[in-house]
Amino acid sequence: MKKFSIGIDLGGTKILIALVNRETGEVVHHVKKKTKKDKGPKNIIRKMVEGIEELIEESSISLENIQSIGVGAAGQVDRENGILIGAPNLDCYDLNIREHLSSHFNLPIYLGNDVEIAAMGEMKFGAAKGYDDFVCVFVGTGVGSSIVKNGKIIHGATGTAGEIGHMIVDLNGRQCACGAHGCLEAYASRSAIEKRIEGALRKGRHSVILDYLEGGKSISSSMIQKSIEREDELVIQCVNEASEYLSGGLASIINFINPKLVILGGGLVEAVDYFYKNTIKKARAKSLPVPATKIEFKKAALGDYSGVIGAAFLE
Repeated sequence: MKKFSIGIDLGGTKILIALVNRETGEVVHHVKKKTKKDKGPKNIIRKMVEGIEELIEESSISLENIQSIGVGAAGQVDRENGILIGAPNLDCYDLNIREHLSSHFNLPIYLGNDVEIAAMGEMKFGAAKGYDDFVCVFVGTGVGSSIVKNGKIIHGATGTAGEIGHMIVDLNGRQCACGAHGCLEAYASRSAIEKRIEGALRKGRHSVILDYLEGGKSISSSMIQKSIEREDELVIQCVNEASEYLSGGLASIINFINPKLVILGGGLVEAVDYFYKNTIKKARAKSLPVPATKIEFKKAALGDYSGVIGAAFLE
């Protein structure tokens, strides 16, 4: 059996590509690329191909020792045919990832949802090791989730189970990247917080976050954390609002699915501990009394690597 696989976490802002030891789950080497979704799907494929070639060259591991390439993408996927059906945060639709990568690398190519692969990584080597009944929720550019029951990912009838980000929380609410109105993602993601802060700044609200936005930079999770540390009123208000909505979504999942464990991950959760602690406290308060006392919460243990590790084990 070949010892290594390549795992790719294709996100809204970055593409993380890693060489993973299949026996230990260790990330031997990794390469990071900016997604630059505004340049189109062909550019995303080019970035992945360049990243894989760079990874192989820098790690000095030949293709003969690599078993497969697994890709986790932020969107709805056709796992059987390796097609990214729809990814609003990537502005990609009907992109045949398997076909494109197969033309460059003579290896089996597998595709999964980005939070699905993160859940697999956490189950094999991270916070969910030893659990066979949990929900994984990642908060970043969007809000994604995956449901694990009896140690297996629940895909649903059309392969789209676990889309918590598109749970409707306001029937006449904000427009989501998916085109619908009132989705949780439009209220609880890092992108939603960014839009709320930017809107308030345009209206003349003051915030210390301006100190970090020189040179046309976008608002990042680390900027949000630094602003909270400085007790910025606007940023704390926007983060509290997002936490309020996310906790309601989590409470709905806890009441409906009744998992043993909820794992929270993603850039916002990792960088902003205030957001994480506030959200789980509110989620317990909003859940039914019995599951509220039993539910466990954990942060994703593998950090940035949960997705690439999980992707390496797709088959």
